[in-house]
Amino acid sequence: MNARGQLAEDLACVYLQKQGCAILCRNFYSPFGEIDIIATKEGVLHFIEVKSRRKGEPIYAITPHKLQKIQATIGVYLQENPSDLPFCIDALTLQGELPNCHIAWIQNIGL
Repeated sequence: MNARGQLAEDLACVYLQKQGCAILCRNFYSPFGEIDIIATKEGVLHFIEVKSRRKGEPIYAITPHKLQKIQATIGVYLQENPSDLPFCIDALTLQGELPNCHIAWIQNIGL
């Protein structure tokens, strides 16, 4: 991961914690891909993809193929870490120059 990506994920974690999330895991890897952040809030497990862009909309970088990889990786995570909590896939986008950027947490983007 490059320095911008690392800073974006660090900022995302701070933002999520301020929103009341507990961060369970960062950069969970499986043979299918990676999940940037796994967190819980109010009894829901959130699998969060972090995207940042200086210009343009970061959300458009999350393609249907990327969502499929995330879903497969969630399956691996839940096999290794069983949970009865409901879960969702979220995007956390950072738009503009870091660290002074616009942050948006978009919940339940796919399944």
